[in-house]
Amino acid sequence: MNITGISEQWVAARIKQNGDSKCIPWKNLKAIILAHPDTNKKVDVFALSIYGLVVFPKALGHVDEADIDLSD
Repeated sequence: MNITGISEQWVAARIKQNGDSKCIPWKNLKAIILAHPDTNKKVDVFALSIYGLVVFPKALGHVDEADIDLSD
């Protein structure tokens, strides 16, 4: 979450184990997109979300932690 400047505690509280991978639910990323004051960072998180949901859809409605690390 270096893209948005969100704390590690926020991420740790929302990350979930889904099968064999750790994921962040889409609804949490959507909340960041809607609430973040910086438009450029909103676009970055949105692009990351689409990338994680469409290109590597391991878990429906979740973005894999490895995809997030790759884009960071």
